Amino acid sequence: MVTIKDIAARLEVSASTVGRALADDPRISSAMKQKVLEIANEMGYVANRAARMMRGVSSNLVGLVVPDIRNSFYSTIAHALSKCLESADLQLTLSESDDDRLVELRHIRELTSVNVAGIIIVPTARPHPESVRLLRMTPCIQLLRRHASLGDHWFGIDDTQALFQATRHLVELGHQRIAYIGGTTDLPTGAARLQGFHNALAGSKAATHSREELGVPSSTDFGRDAIRRLLALRSPPTAVVLGSVQNTQGVLEELLASGVRVPEQLSIVGFGDELGFRWWGPGLTTMSLPVSELATACGLWFIHQLKQKSANAAPYSSVSPPTLVVRGSTRGMEAANPNRAEARLRQLAD
Repeated sequence: MVTIKDIAARLEVSASTVGRALADDPRISSAMKQKVLEIANEMGYVANRAARMMRGVSSNLVGLVVPDIRNSFYSTIAHALSKCLESADLQLTLSESDDDRLVELRHIRELTSVNVAGIIIVPTARPHPESVRLLRMTPCIQLLRRHASLGDHWFGIDDTQALFQATRHLVELGHQRIAYIGGTTDLPTGAARLQGFHNALAGSKAATHSREELGVPSSTDFGRDAIRRLLALRSPPTAVVLGSVQNTQGVLEELLASGVRVPEQLSIVGFGDELGFRWWGPGLTTMSLPVSELATACGLWFIHQLKQKSANAAPYSSVSPPTLVVRGSTRGMEAANPNRAEARLRQLAD
């Protein structure tokens, strides 16, 4: 393996000069840095990052901790962050917490032990106190979810507004029996989305007939089970609004398997805009969320903070707006009930 001493012998300079040049030390001239880099590349030199870390030098790694990479939100985020960080010679490393705070703690310990440049995290509902301590010692930013103990740097989506728009769309179509399937309120995203659902129903007749099924947001099985329970009711909902991508996938699979006609028998508003959602049945009306743009903005801001090397960066939050995409999976109650439509027409004529 080529060493710094080998490069120094080739250039006939000291090893300390080569080491400083490779570390971009301002005491070394630009011309010398260029010569060192050219010879290092020619000789196939690979930096010994382990040795650098032992000296307390940060690595070029940025940790991304997410609950479940199978969720397309997180795979999209990982891809966008990877490309963004690559432009600054930083490398993304991925960890899955499975929404288990002890697993989350183990990953955070491993990342901090190798002196990562920083950590981007979608935190669990209640991070372990040791996780909080370690993250406060490391450049860190929260993504999507926000926990007060982890600081004031956060990039997220307006979850309350997302569910407000989705539910309001159904209320305006005349639906009075509307159900919500989404995550539990122990997660900040789950609480915000449920609040949006309630806000949209406030003051409408639908408020007294609404139903809620709250469970694991990352589970397609929960989505399937929840829609089965709702459809088995004596007075089942005429419309359902969903609060997570994987719950949406489970519901759509169950509706196809059970032969429920959408939107004739049931109107559906999904969460997220997967490619498959556009082709499902009549096309899924859903909330489109700017996940890739959000991740890129987060990455650029994080790179800027790392370059600034500010120990006490000012609090910063960025909230991205959702967009309702209307397709064929929702329809008005009068369109779904011809007799009611005729009665309405007679009423208007009178």
